[in-house]
Amino acid sequence: MDSIRITGGTELNGTIPIAGAKNACLTLMPATLLSEEPLTLTNAPRLSDIRTMSTLLESLGVEVSSLQNGQVQVLSSHGADRHRADYDIVRKMRASILVLGPLLARDGVAEVSLPGGCAIGARPVDLHLRGLEALGADLDLVEGYVHARAPRGLRGGTFEFPLVSVGATENILMAATLAKGTTVLKNAAREPEIVDLADCLTRMGAHIEGAGSAEIVIEGVDRLHGATHPVVVDRIELGTYMLAPAITGGCVTLEGGRLDLVEAFAAKLDEAGIAVSESAAGVTVSRRNGRVSAVDVTTAPHPGFPTDLQAQIMALLCTAEGVSVLEERIFENRFMHAPELMRMGADIEVHGGTATVTGVKRLKGAPVMATDLRASVSLILAGLGADGETTVSRVYHLDRGYERVEEKLSACGANIERVSQDD
Repeated sequence: MDSIRITGGTELNGTIPIAGAKNACLTLMPATLLSEEPLTLTNAPRLSDIRTMSTLLESLGVEVSSLQNGQVQVLSSHGADRHRADYDIVRKMRASILVLGPLLARDGVAEVSLPGGCAIGARPVDLHLRGLEALGADLDLVEGYVHARAPRGLRGGTFEFPLVSVGATENILMAATLAKGTTVLKNAAREPEIVDLADCLTRMGAHIEGAGSAEIVIEGVDRLHGATHPVVVDRIELGTYMLAPAITGGCVTLEGGRLDLVEAFAAKLDEAGIAVSESAAGVTVSRRNGRVSAVDVTTAPHPGFPTDLQAQIMALLCTAEGVSVLEERIFENRFMHAPELMRMGADIEVHGGTATVTGVKRLKGAPVMATDLRASVSLILAGLGADGETTVSRVYHLDRGYERVEEKLSACGANIERVSQDD
């Protein structure tokens, strides 16, 4: 099993290219099930989760071609004739549940295993199921599988989410494109990935209004056609690498970055004393003067502070001047990185969904273990700014969401390498 070894204390200077968004691409790929014509996705990230989704779609009969070293995915569902998404594949990744809506809309039947993914809380799929029921689906849970049926097709309806859910919004949005009549989704998620999905579906012939707002209206159509769509830039990778020069010092430009994707996050960096600017080249980040200032962070649905950047900003705040309070309101059990940061000398107290971080002058390198995807990269960030050597083990989590981390950081001067089990 691979690990990442970092020797900290080096300023970072240079350029890091930002890949297409993992969370967007994982949603766009199942949209191919809505059409028998090919869907081509450009700017796709090269990640293990993308390969897992490809495997899942192929198990359903979808043809998947990976071109240009994985940055172009061509998907064709003209021969897709299977409706069962097996546990052995689905358990590896929560986004697998996103085949449910398209399968049901396409063929009126689906059997999808309950999903897996990072162990960061319950993350139930009940909102997916309730939303599909509002479109006329009959659903049963049998031995860990969702059995869904709509023999006469889905029909438009109104569904108000009792709480905001990105995945459920995406699933029901896709299903509604082929439903008979009008569907109205209230209290819908507003994330950029939702907008990107709606843009792709519109290219395929769907009629969608309001994506990016709390109310989305979909007029069902009889069929969708093929399209070519560029995957939106990954705002979580962008935010992660914005923190690297904030922690180490130096100046880094994130090529292709857009501040409109990370406004709440960028505002917190500004409050902490980090200079952030945007140009045609992307987003440039540097530390203004001296030690970073403590800030309070509360995660919230978009356009609030992203839960997927909470672990990373905690790494920055471990050496900030003052006391920071981080409140996690999206997922329970998402402070599993805190004990590992404490092994590096961080002063952190966790009580339920709140973590209090008292800044220390420096962290010290130590052997640490990644517990989930975002925690793994937070430990790498901490290692970049720590004295001495840090080894992050169990980095298979990392490969699910970040491509070529060592190469991107090394290009800016970081002393970082991947160590295989045999080394």
